[in-house]
Amino acid sequence: MTLLQKPSKTALFACALFGPVAHCQASAFMEDSAASLKARNYYFDRDYKGSSPQSASREWAQGFIASFASGYTQGPVGLGLEGQAWLGLKLDSSRSRVGTGLFPYNPDTHEPSDEYSELGLTAKARVDKTELRWGTLAPALPVIYASQTRLFSQTFRGAELKSQQFDNMLLFLGQMDRNNLRDSTDYQPLSVASPNGRFNPAATSSRFRYAGGDFRLGEPLVIKAYLAQLRDLYRQSYLGFEHSLVLGNEKLLTDVRYYESAEDGAGRAGRVDNRNLGVMLTYVRGAHRVSAGYMHLEGASAMPYLAGSDPLVISAGAYASEFVNRNERSWQARYEYDFAGSGIPGLRGTLRYLEGRHIDLPTALGGNGRTESEKEVELSYVVQSGPLRDIAFRLRHGWYRNDFSPTASFRDDNELRVNIDYTWRLW
Repeated sequence: MTLLQKPSKTALFACALFGPVAHCQASAFMEDSAASLKARNYYFDRDYKGSSPQSASREWAQGFIASFASGYTQGPVGLGLEGQAWLGLKLDSSRSRVGTGLFPYNPDTHEPSDEYSELGLTAKARVDKTELRWGTLAPALPVIYASQTRLFSQTFRGAELKSQQFDNMLLFLGQMDRNNLRDSTDYQPLSVASPNGRFNPAATSSRFRYAGGDFRLGEPLVIKAYLAQLRDLYRQSYLGFEHSLVLGNEKLLTDVRYYESAEDGAGRAGRVDNRNLGVMLTYVRGAHRVSAGYMHLEGASAMPYLAGSDPLVISAGAYASEFVNRNERSWQARYEYDFAGSGIPGLRGTLRYLEGRHIDLPTALGGNGRTESEKEVELSYVVQSGPLRDIAFRLRHGWYRNDFSPTASFRDDNELRVNIDYTWRLW
């Protein structure tokens, strides 16, 4: 929904302010700008089963996300600015039910905050088809993927260079020095995610570097290659390819992802030695999508990734676990249906089952040969017309089970998530 026209008067005022020296560069800055306000209502209920120090993590929140993105000033080097402001309001929570990732809470008393807010700014510069962005960033790459799964997104502080200067190539070069978690309002040093005692969670770093790109070889094939380094903690390389084979009105999609990780420098996170190969095959026909995947991990450690982020492996999107424990072998089956094929546009459904075996954990958490599994069902609907047009509803339910020790990070649970999103386009 658009509430306002583009601010041409503002642009003219900016031109007058900057004067003829700037040749009305502010006009492009404002005329190509966009602003929006998103309202997000989020209910999260993780009901732990069996022996657990906490019976449930259950909270309800209302969030508002205001976003602004300018155009670029004219000239050989175009300059611009982006900004986001977040406001989270507590609708329901308690000291006994914190830990959903929706709210910050006092680590000593477990008292959840009534509200929290923050502001993120990003400066940008563009030369031809190459763009440099600096400030608050949320990368979405195989080696650094800011988590989007709660009320607000995780963000990082740093700089990223993105270039499409060459045909069929998308290149990235970046460095981050701080991490802002989904339920936090301040930046912290970078560290390695360490559920189930995988690594040393107290080890931190102030530099994460990455480089790589996506390379399209003809229409059906994309190869992705990236290198990353979290200084003195771990280094990682990634190679993947995506292929699309069209068979009349059907498609066969192939997605292969390979990660290789080792400790870096002083190795302060502990031993890092992991290789992860995942393959996902998807058959598409009309409104139906059927997928099957397999992921194989081996080495002396689990797969490392940045604390708070999501590893972009083929199990991505799983609710309770990421299925990247040491020596884990997992498989999954997934079915998706677009109800537009049945005359209900905007309605989608998903079923998924994941199972992991041969998991090696520390002795205190269950030892070797452990297993885990997760069943998921999801329904989403976007209103297509009328006064409620574009309101998005999303319902997710999951059942997670394992045979780990009750003191492990991942515990048996039944999980329910309900989201309602609506975006006003201000101009």
